[in-house]
Amino acid sequence: MKTQQLMQSCVYPGASCDGARGFAGLVLALLLALPGMASAHAFVDHAEPKVGADINAAPTEIKIWFTQQIEPAFSRIRVFDSDGQQIDNKDSRQDKDDKKLLVVSLPHLSPGRYKVEWKVVSVDTHHTSGDFKFTIKP
Repeated sequence: MKTQQLMQSCVYPGASCDGARGFAGLVLALLLALPGMASAHAFVDHAEPKVGADINAAPTEIKIWFTQQIEPAFSRIRVFDSDGQQIDNKDSRQDKDDKKLLVVSLPHLSPGRYKVEWKVVSVDTHHTSGDFKFTIKP
């Protein structure tokens, strides 16, 4: 039976609505499942320095907290200067106590704009990546 016919059959007294109820139940189940599917990825919860921040002092490391635990072997942070040169110490690591925290150390940074790129795999094997910038004021 077509959807329009199913919906019309429920309007008339005594008509059976089983098909329409089944269809509506399926739609509801799919809508309820979508948030669970979307949350299966690790996204940035917050970072230090903050995304887009203008800061006065150079940080000694970049910290990014994610919404899920990450797989350290497949996750990393890289930091680039305004010339596009990678300037971090290439030692991305998961925090030993917080499995949602990824850290990379930095050499002394001069004032300027920096780009942080991250790429992670969550414990359920979903890949996500992104970037943000911050500026160290002169």
